[in-house]
Amino acid sequence: MKLALREALIAFRRVPLLSALSIVTIAFSLFAFGLFGLVATNLRDTLQHAEERVEIRAFVTDATPIDVVSAAMADISAYHEVAHVAYVSPDSALARAKRELGDFSDVFEPGILPASLEIGLKPGARDPASVKSVATRVATFSFVDDVRYGEFWVAKLYQIRTVATVVGIVLGVAFAAVAVIIIGATIRMAVLARGREIAIMRLVGATDAFVRLPFLIEGFTKGVLGGLLALALTYVANAVINHYVLRTVFFDPGFAVLGVCAGAVIGLLGSAVSVGRHLRRV
Repeated sequence: MKLALREALIAFRRVPLLSALSIVTIAFSLFAFGLFGLVATNLRDTLQHAEERVEIRAFVTDATPIDVVSAAMADISAYHEVAHVAYVSPDSALARAKRELGDFSDVFEPGILPASLEIGLKPGARDPASVKSVATRVATFSFVDDVRYGEFWVAKLYQIRTVATVVGIVLGVAFAAVAVIIIGATIRMAVLARGREIAIMRLVGATDAFVRLPFLIEGFTKGVLGGLLALALTYVANAVINHYVLRTVFFDPGFAVLGVCAGAVIGLLGSAVSVGRHLRRV
């Protein structure tokens, strides 16, 4: 192992420009993938915030006893799709309407808005079928005058999320495939540049494992350095966009570490494949 590490270090020193080119190529390939991941992350975050606003509003008929409403709230809270239920009195509804529609506050008079129940749903239960199912059950209560949940808006939101997920997976696989091809070609150039060295090592009796190990260490190291550089570039790009264009969120630490690990794995696999092909020809 010490000899393999020494050989890998010597290879870096012997062809520093080629090594730097490999690292930069890996970095920019992963940087392109990172930018796509950044867009996907922010799109997912935006859709998640929009989904959190999905709720059902059940309007209560006038003069309904509060104890009847309280009992119904307990029953609705027991639904496995429901996260919370809140009672909104006519006065609270009026105050909210005046606050949110300040320009039209003069048209709202006391008693114009009915009491209602606001029903929030759990994550995973905000698709059109689940929302409609809860709304249908709530509508069966005798004191409920009307139930609204923005059926068209919920359906469109779910459709956008589905399309975004499919497109994200397809483009993510495409970007990853392109990155692997580019990185593999770059590492192959480094292997070919040391073709004579590999041939000499084989002539003096070196095993395939002995020949491969320095290249695997070199590829792994290049992948880690390229991944770190790509992560830094993505962070800078996110900071610039966040400052000058719009507010965005960056990857969580786990995803960032996963990106660096992906660079290491790609570098390792690229070296293994390239060396393996070369050894079969020697």
